[in-house]
Amino acid sequence: MRDLTESLGDVFAAIDEANASDPNELTSGAQVSGPRAQIQGRLASEWLERLEPNASAELQVASRAHHLRRWELARTDYPEGRAGYLQWRRDNKAHQAESAASILTEADWSEESIDRVRQLLSRTRLRTDPETQLLEDVACLVFLETQFAPMVERTEHDHMVTIVAKTLRKMSAAGIEAAGTLSLTAAGQQVIGDAVQTLSQDNGDGA
Repeated sequence: MRDLTESLGDVFAAIDEANASDPNELTSGAQVSGPRAQIQGRLASEWLERLEPNASAELQVASRAHHLRRWELARTDYPEGRAGYLQWRRDNKAHQAESAASILTEADWSEESIDRVRQLLSRTRLRTDPETQLLEDVACLVFLETQFAPMVERTEHDHMVTIVAKTLRKMSAAGIEAAGTLSLTAAGQQVIGDAVQTLSQDNGDGA
């Protein structure tokens, strides 16, 4: 088996190459433009480096691959409503996990490490697995960095507050603190502030 650290560059390149086929262009909410999944993967690596410079090779791969081939399962192919949305999310996580596993098998990673990447990408151990929580923080931060501003512009304020509160609820304290470093419009800052207040009230701290 290859040394994991030494093979990371090749694995990242393979993930980026796969994500270069994303037909969706990311042109707002980020400092660069290009295939959305590719940019979001690279930003995830940057956020992980900031949050945990000594992250394991498996977590580094899971972060880079958190939107791997995501466009291949379109939300529009699933029923409308929350049940359809949740099924789409579950199927995408499984699709990303197997896509990453294929790349790692080609890179001669061990089954143990491949299974760990699958487990991380499933995000089934949030709150109990520190690496899963880190991955969730990274994914949420990428969402806020790349999709938040356009959503604020087209979404009613109270609904946007609900969306962001749900996002923040999945994040650790360190992740929420990192979110505070993002450059936001006045409207975006208001949404974040109201979402934090909603969380505080839900936790019984805001009465």
